[in-house]
Amino acid sequence: MQISAEQLASLSHEFRTPLNGVLGMARLLEGTKLTEEQKTYVAALRDSGQHLLTLVNDVLDFAKLGAGRLELHPARTDIEALLQSVAELLSPRAREKDLEIAWAARAAPLTIHADESRLRQILLNFAGNAVKFTETGGVLITAAAPEPGVLRFTVEDTGPGVSDSDRDRIFEAFAQAETAHADLGGSGLGLAIARRIARAMGGEVGVETAREGGAAFWFEAELPIVPAAPRGLPLSRRRVGVASPSRIVRAAAAAQVEACGGTAVCGETVAEVVAATRTGDVILVDAGLAGPTGALRPPAQRKGIVLLAPDERDRVARYRRAGFTGYLIKPLRRASLAERVLIAAGEAPTAAPPREDERIVTAAAPGARILLVEDNPINALLARTLLTREGCEVEHVTSGAEALKAADMGAFDVILMDMRMPGLSGEETAGRLREAGIATPIVALTANAFEDDRRACLAAGMDDFLVKPLSPDALRTALTRWAAPTSRANWTKPAKRFKVG
Repeated sequence: MQISAEQLASLSHEFRTPLNGVLGMARLLEGTKLTEEQKTYVAALRDSGQHLLTLVNDVLDFAKLGAGRLELHPARTDIEALLQSVAELLSPRAREKDLEIAWAARAAPLTIHADESRLRQILLNFAGNAVKFTETGGVLITAAAPEPGVLRFTVEDTGPGVSDSDRDRIFEAFAQAETAHADLGGSGLGLAIARRIARAMGGEVGVETAREGGAAFWFEAELPIVPAAPRGLPLSRRRVGVASPSRIVRAAAAAQVEACGGTAVCGETVAEVVAATRTGDVILVDAGLAGPTGALRPPAQRKGIVLLAPDERDRVARYRRAGFTGYLIKPLRRASLAERVLIAAGEAPTAAPPREDERIVTAAAPGARILLVEDNPINALLARTLLTREGCEVEHVTSGAEALKAADMGAFDVILMDMRMPGLSGEETAGRLREAGIATPIVALTANAFEDDRRACLAAGMDDFLVKPLSPDALRTALTRWAAPTSRANWTKPAKRFKVG
């Protein structure tokens, strides 16, 4: 008997629901006080669950591709936003392994016409593998235009690399490289899926040896460039120093400085960079140079900006007192880098203080009223706990009918909507809410991370999409977009009462 892609999709959902519970509870448990031995056990539990979830996703996606269901939906795609989202999505996983992950697009076009979700799928596959197989150093995600009309994405790591004999074989279904890290497992489908997507887009994928001996996976294709106004060069004729023990951080920061028109001077130590810069220059100082106590001094006769990981948010006030003029959160964002450098140099276009990076804000949405629609008690517990940590007031209901009643009774800043529920589905409930004139942002909660599911959410009138198990960073990003104090509005109450059933 053959199993269709639709049957696999239904079966995979049944796998994902308990898996999401396992992963969600492991994440909550990690946030409690544990002994070192207990932390080791929880980490193994989480990693095993994540591995199994990846296998389920790969098998389903491969089945869809095998059934000829790969549809491309080209649209305007911002290259920097794409690279930034991939790097920031994988940043927590990299941080767990004490790795750096960064992105840069020195000379790539600003905007292209392509299927953004499929591009992201390729990059997440490459970068996820890079984090998985790299033990020290980090991962750098870049985009460049090697020739007019051609775009090349590269994910470079400092891991063990790929042997010449494996370089083509690993892109075949169910194949794995023969490395010392083979025990990390894998379905052998991820790279095969990436190759099929690339070829559907008229491109190709491959792997080379990176500059530091690791692997450099690449995807290259002719992708139409969308004409856009030339990007400004806010750091034109300005020299910016970068002091970091990480080659990944130095390379990404230098590329972003140069993309803003500046000149980057890089070194592994502050003293090295100070010697190559002038009085008054701005130097980016990686907190990785701090001693065991976290002590770090700004460079002498230079303006210093400290580079921090998101979980080092408690150091911001300390470094400000030490004399640093500002901070940047890794992975760096080009626009924020330019803004902070100009402010530190006293040349900011306005006197307004820079916005705090939402990645270090203690609570993303203090006081926001959230309607959580989730029938699974484990998933609901995870979501409620994470929402409460972000300062939200949560009302929880377990069905579409209860969601309609709750929305009829009061106003909410955001509705988090499970897609699969008994009775009214998430899509049907969202449609009823929109028909009643409620404009409150609706964010779908789904176990399915595929493009078909995202399109179904948007077609039903939803505004955004979160994949289970909820991760703190993904939820924070969604709350920042839809429920932060500066994003809220007085959403419309229903024009009529709902008829449920």
